[in-house]
Amino acid sequence: MNQVMPCEIPVIAIVGPTAVGKTKLSVELAKALDGEIINADSTQIFKGLDIATAKVTEPEKEGIPHHLFDLKDITEDYTVYDYQKDSRAMIDKIREKHKVPILVGGTGLYLKACLYDYQFQAETSHEQYETLTNEELYQMLLRVDPATTIHPNNRKRVIRAYRYYLETGQPFSQKPKTETLLYPVIMIGLTTDRLVLYERINQRVDVMLSQGLLPEAEKIYQSQIRTKAVMTPIGYKELFPYFAREASLGDCLDQIRKNSRHYAKRQYTWFQNQMKVTWFDVNFDHFQTTVHEVLTYIQKKRFD
Repeated sequence: MNQVMPCEIPVIAIVGPTAVGKTKLSVELAKALDGEIINADSTQIFKGLDIATAKVTEPEKEGIPHHLFDLKDITEDYTVYDYQKDSRAMIDKIREKHKVPILVGGTGLYLKACLYDYQFQAETSHEQYETLTNEELYQMLLRVDPATTIHPNNRKRVIRAYRYYLETGQPFSQKPKTETLLYPVIMIGLTTDRLVLYERINQRVDVMLSQGLLPEAEKIYQSQIRTKAVMTPIGYKELFPYFAREASLGDCLDQIRKNSRHYAKRQYTWFQNQMKVTWFDVNFDHFQTTVHEVLTYIQKKRFD
């Protein structure tokens, strides 16, 4: 029997909106395909952000190795450049063991950075721009890149685009786009009826409450830490007005549900426009039916 070479082992990416069943599917596929799971959710990189981010629990892992979870404290930075480097190294390690890497998560930019021939640079200090307003920075960018589509208030991206021009002499808006994949990739998307998804999101908030969302969020609130790691996930900052006695718990929970629904809609749009995904309607009543459908598709793709 010929041994499968690491370069022939596909990378499986499971994408889709929040609350659609990506974590559960990833574990089932890992068991069936002798795989290991790599996190592709930017919020699950950080320690202590567990319940609101729906981080996989030890019982849910079912003994499957999981990677790139809990890498950083919430006071630390972690960029897409860091993720690109770490995720590609992990894919190589898993394939060298002749196992199947399975990326799972809803952060589209992380997935593209990992799987496509995108070039990112290490973040450098923005201190030299601290005295400039957003508008001043944006006007600097417009002078070197009049065709930019970056929003003036997206300060980080404005600085990054301006630095790109300084380093390359080319406008960021003219940066070559690539659709070149670095690996054989099978992209699986999970979807469901929009109303069903919204109801699942609403129910997930209730489940998170029963799991201890309030004490987890209050601990972060009391810490006074307000880094990007804390302010990005949905489920913490929305509760801060409750702890400050500025809003009722019900209103804050409604805001979590609302923001989660909006986020799910943005995720759908992003994946449909940015990646070539094969979508599967999830059968929540008989999830193994969905697992079987996905496995059948993967096996077909592997031997086409």
